[in-house]
Amino acid sequence: MIWHPQAYQSLINGDYSLVQQFYEQLIEAEPENASHYWYLGLAYLLTRQEPEAQATWLLAMSQGEEQEQQEWTSQLIEILDSEAQRQQEQENYQLSWLIRAHLREIVPTLINNLLNLIHLEICLNCYSPKHLEDWDVVEILQSTPTETLNTDLLLQVLSEVLEFPALLTVAFVKASQHHIRKFDIFFTTVNQVVLKIAYDRLQAAYAADLTEICLEAQPDNIYLVDQLFWFNFMAKRYPQARKAAEKFYQQAESLSLKVFGQYKLLQILLHSGAWLETQSMTKDYIASLQQMLKAGLESIDSVVKAALQGMAMPLYYLQDNPRENRALQNQLSRLFQDNVQNLQGMPNRIEVKRLQPHRLKIGYIAHTLRRHSVGWLSRWLLHYRNRDSFEVALYLVNQPEDELTEAWFRQKADLTYNFSNERAIALQIEKDEIDILVDLDSITNVITCQVMALKPAPLQVTWLGLDGSGVPAIDYYIADDYVLPQEAQDYYHEKIWRLPHCYLAVDGFESGVPTLRREHLNIPSEAIIYLSVQTGLKRHPDTIRLQMKVLKEVPNSYLLVKGAGQTEKIEQLFLSIASEEGVSPNRIRFLSTVASEEIHRANLTIADVVLDTFPYNGATTTLEVLWMGIPLVTRVGQQFAARNSYTFMIHAGLTEGIAWTDEEYIQWGIKLGTDERLRQQIAWKLKNGRKTAPLWNAQQFTRDMENAYQQMWAKFNT
Repeated sequence: MIWHPQAYQSLINGDYSLVQQFYEQLIEAEPENASHYWYLGLAYLLTRQEPEAQATWLLAMSQGEEQEQQEWTSQLIEILDSEAQRQQEQENYQLSWLIRAHLREIVPTLINNLLNLIHLEICLNCYSPKHLEDWDVVEILQSTPTETLNTDLLLQVLSEVLEFPALLTVAFVKASQHHIRKFDIFFTTVNQVVLKIAYDRLQAAYAADLTEICLEAQPDNIYLVDQLFWFNFMAKRYPQARKAAEKFYQQAESLSLKVFGQYKLLQILLHSGAWLETQSMTKDYIASLQQMLKAGLESIDSVVKAALQGMAMPLYYLQDNPRENRALQNQLSRLFQDNVQNLQGMPNRIEVKRLQPHRLKIGYIAHTLRRHSVGWLSRWLLHYRNRDSFEVALYLVNQPEDELTEAWFRQKADLTYNFSNERAIALQIEKDEIDILVDLDSITNVITCQVMALKPAPLQVTWLGLDGSGVPAIDYYIADDYVLPQEAQDYYHEKIWRLPHCYLAVDGFESGVPTLRREHLNIPSEAIIYLSVQTGLKRHPDTIRLQMKVLKEVPNSYLLVKGAGQTEKIEQLFLSIASEEGVSPNRIRFLSTVASEEIHRANLTIADVVLDTFPYNGATTTLEVLWMGIPLVTRVGQQFAARNSYTFMIHAGLTEGIAWTDEEYIQWGIKLGTDERLRQQIAWKLKNGRKTAPLWNAQQFTRDMENAYQQMWAKFNT
């Protein structure tokens, strides 16, 4: 079927009214020619006269027998499809969509037309995954023979639809898979979008669902299992993540993959609260790590090499043994750095010593400069910075940005970037000629570690994010005289730079309106409330047992547990230990999360005493508790993570509640719960300390940090 030559030229010129007039006249002359009606109706569509188009087609169709109608419908489909395609090629997407929408009404099951409609809606920015359901696309796709399907079009639409996270999209992808005979083409199309969706747009659950589809085609692909684990882990879908971790371990054949499988299992057990299952694994995991390290980098699988820097992290939560933990961390990070430098092909930077510049260029790199603990705590360093002596650049690592990012970081820095690629970040740092690069992530972000391993700045420092990463390219680790014992330099690769006061200070925290009341929790007004505020990662059973011993000895006391609501296993852990220690489960309340950090801080005031975790203390939570004037019991250990609350309390002017043994922890818990006058004295001391204590003097802290930068630079240039 083709247009009449006289009408075709008007069509090409876009003069659709002339086309319409021509076919109206042609029908008067040749009323028996059915094809004239198809073209006239299309001309009406092109002039946006939809009712007239439909009436024209319907009138003509009604004049034929059933067999004729089938033949005429095929003609109309061909004509509409051809013109829709022509309009699309001319980038007249709205007209093309209009034609295809009417074609769908005529024949709703034409899958190629539906795929084109989806593509056009995406071009027009009006697509919604709900259309997959409204148009029965998945069902039609499942029932369509592959030989009648335009698979090139399907691949194109698949790559476009993947950008719209929804369960309906997952169903569409699943239905598409059996039509694309070559799995590598399907996998490449899906996976390149999946990685972006998971890491750039933080839609990890959706990415996991798509990875499941790929695994159905290749169930023995251990790298897909690895991907599935991380996506479910990021989405906090712990049962699915555990299943993936177990499958990874079962499929692993090499030593390094087996170790990586153990690491995944430990991670998921800790996060989900299955602490009791970790007890038997810890020694085996340490032995496996040591065996892998002894074998060397060449024997380690590529997927493991990319994660080496973080594989000691579970140990910080499991044991307070910094000599063993740090030895493993340093060795893992050295191999990690060797691998990064080998892959990137960037030679070690030639360090050119420069004269003292007018302004030192300080770069801060992090993925957490937002409503996140690191964002809340680090913001003061930019707020009080000396603009005459320091130029500041921020290198955000693939992070979402919020009002905290804008007000406290972007507006206060000289330069701000947001990158998702380690090489791009490193090259920008070199281009900006940063003198000192400060890492706020440590081992919590692989891209940050990769950047630090490339050594893009002459001096590199780790501060705040976690314990030191052990990456050899990092020169200094910021601490103080309390958060690390004096002998700590023996087991740190980085040179420990101790500030004269606390390694961190803030001016305080914003607080909202509390939403917790005793009567809502069915707790008597005269009762003593203990509070424990941490994630499942820090819920070591030994510390929970100490907390139960405290509760048992203080009559009419209750324990509120916050941060445990996301998993039943943590609740079961508390209740099980409570039962063993003779504490009624009715004295324990599990609190759900709240809408904002400000409400969370306000709700802290319901507590009479806060009980800290061990061997991994609170950090931000400890600062918030002290700021709100609440007594705290902490157990001091040897590792950095076990001494945070200790240094914060000392620098807040408080020694009451600092315990050096388990027995002291119990004793302080009982004393603070039974001595109301002591609690009042502590509250008064903390409130008055806001005016004078180093912990609440962020301006002095900023001067201490900037003096450290200048001294580091002076040493570098001597």
